[in-house]
Amino acid sequence: MVTSKGGLRNGAAVALGLTTAAGVATAGYAAFVERNLFGLREEVLPILPAGSRPLRVLHLSDIHMVPRQAAKAKWLKGLAELQPDLVVNTGDNLSHPKALAPLLDALEPLLDFPGVFVPGSNDYYAPRLQNPFRYLGGPSSTAGQQLKELPWQQMFARFGSAGWVDLTNRSQSIGLKGTRLDFSGVDDPHLNRDRFVGFPNGSSTAHEAPYLRVGVAHAPYQRVLDTFTDGGAQLILAGHTHGGQVCIPGYGALVSNCDLPTWRARGLTQWENNGRTVPLNVSAGIGTSRFAPVRFACRPEAVLLTLTPR
Repeated sequence: MVTSKGGLRNGAAVALGLTTAAGVATAGYAAFVERNLFGLREEVLPILPAGSRPLRVLHLSDIHMVPRQAAKAKWLKGLAELQPDLVVNTGDNLSHPKALAPLLDALEPLLDFPGVFVPGSNDYYAPRLQNPFRYLGGPSSTAGQQLKELPWQQMFARFGSAGWVDLTNRSQSIGLKGTRLDFSGVDDPHLNRDRFVGFPNGSSTAHEAPYLRVGVAHAPYQRVLDTFTDGGAQLILAGHTHGGQVCIPGYGALVSNCDLPTWRARGLTQWENNGRTVPLNVSAGIGTSRFAPVRFACRPEAVLLTLTPR
């Protein structure tokens, strides 16, 4: 069989066209479809003291709210139907200077439930436009940049007035259904603001009552996870990674935007240090930076953890 050069050129053109069309379709799906396919990941963890009543913990992270995100706001409001016993917010709630009002409106039904929170860098500062391929070179940095401050103080104040506990380099205990949850949180490790203050000591008889120690951080840098683990944490919650945000099907995340191994960028794993093993839940997050509004093979999520007795 003889094929003309013209036929080869035409075939190459068709292949190039199909490849280009597939690329455009994939980009459109990532930008307009998947980033709005909000879902709920559910996990069951048998880590409570024997005889405890189960606890439903709703883990929110990386909302990255901007104005006019109606679909995201509606979905967030609907999470209140889960009737969680506790909401844990691991930061990066904002992504725009005018996003506070829509964020608080979307979270209003959830503010009726007990909650705790720590901040991320995009609670303090607005993101900046930059080359998204820089993330492939390692964790992003704000060093030397002129950053625009976001209304984090008003956000903290509203969370606090609703009864949510600020765990920014703080520890505090909360009693729920007969179990004492001892929290220790840190300020954003991505900004090097983290300072571990230990877990609450309580009274001299505190260890006689059923309790669970929970470490809370925005960015799951290994130094923070090791410190929580060495400090006695029995559960660690974090976000920041966006699950990789743009992943390869069958492989997973290419980056975690910190020093966490990419295979841990999303989901429930076990963190080990100095002979101790602690469940680590890293949320893939709900939003994206407004300058990189895409997700691929990494749907946005909230996480519902049902804690049960050991």
